[in-house]
Amino acid sequence: MNTITQPSTTQQHQQKTDLLSLTLPEMKAWFVEQGEEAYRAKQVYSWIYQRLVTDFEEMTNLPKALRQRLADKASIGPIVVRSELHSKDDRTRKILIELEDGKLIESVLMLYPPLGESSARATVCVSSQAGCAYGCTFCATGQMGFDRHLRAGEIVAQVLFFARELRKAPWKAAGLPASAPIDHITNIVLMGMGEPLHNYKNVLQALRILNSKDGFNLGARHMTVSTVGLVPAIRKLSQEPLQINLAISLHAPSDEARSQTMPINRKYPLRELLSACQDYIQATGRQVTFEYVLLSGVNDTPDHANQLGELLSPLHQFAHVNCIPVNQTAAGYRPPTPDAIRTFRAILNQHGVSNSVRAERGDDIAAACGQLRTRFEQRKQLSVINN
Repeated sequence: MNTITQPSTTQQHQQKTDLLSLTLPEMKAWFVEQGEEAYRAKQVYSWIYQRLVTDFEEMTNLPKALRQRLADKASIGPIVVRSELHSKDDRTRKILIELEDGKLIESVLMLYPPLGESSARATVCVSSQAGCAYGCTFCATGQMGFDRHLRAGEIVAQVLFFARELRKAPWKAAGLPASAPIDHITNIVLMGMGEPLHNYKNVLQALRILNSKDGFNLGARHMTVSTVGLVPAIRKLSQEPLQINLAISLHAPSDEARSQTMPINRKYPLRELLSACQDYIQATGRQVTFEYVLLSGVNDTPDHANQLGELLSPLHQFAHVNCIPVNQTAAGYRPPTPDAIRTFRAILNQHGVSNSVRAERGDDIAAACGQLRTRFEQRKQLSVINN
């Protein structure tokens, strides 16, 4: 007897077109290929990115027959949220997402109350890959190895998830009764799992989609791409018309020290990296942020601060250092003391290098990229063993 095997849910999704991976011109072309009018794409784009719907049945200005055809042939980001955690102050929210092939990624929403003349912000920290190929020793994701690139739609879906949360329940900072609730995403940073410039094509596609004035309409200057220092991709990015921000994961002021924690430095040492940054600045006229994770006793001494100041001072006002006390990870690094951080920053100031310190966010929910996935997989393995 011949047995007919029904396609799995994953196979069914793979046969569908994920509309979140398409720019508006691409969606128009897809609609025409389906024998539909191109203007229908703009209607769907508005439903997805402005009204934030996930169900074609809610798109009531489309004919019912078209809604059914879309449900049969297309999807709007097929992801499953396996876990969602909120920090005690509700200023950090983290989700663990299972993709259609079972891969796990993380995404974080960071909420900032208004400060001085600055408005409240809602920033999504987005993953660009499942795992990472670059093996930075202080990063939980870097210790996992590389699984695969995320598609553009899987990147976009992370932002839309939190956009829907805020639309449904606007956030208001506790203790600030006069502050206006925030009901939309204001910024995105590609600093989650993975190396964004390793997945260059899909990352830029996602950013163009989110930037579209006909859709989500997030300004390019509110988007930041972080990289471990892929020199050719930095130069390529400098030629893009999209005015996004660039952040370099630096984390050490010398080749010897950087190569110990960031293997990529052996391929693209600091001299080449800084040259690419200078070319980027010359081409764009934009400041570059240098992310510097402070590791107690490893890269946070006054000598390290002086070396860093000497390295970046030639970039003048176009260099800014973001000092980041390390989160606790399996690698066993410790954050420096507050006094050590103040001393480090004071020395940078003496060199004329602007700097800031990132407030620790979400330690109670394992907010650093890779930590929640690691814990989830460890519990899953323990459950299998116990059963």
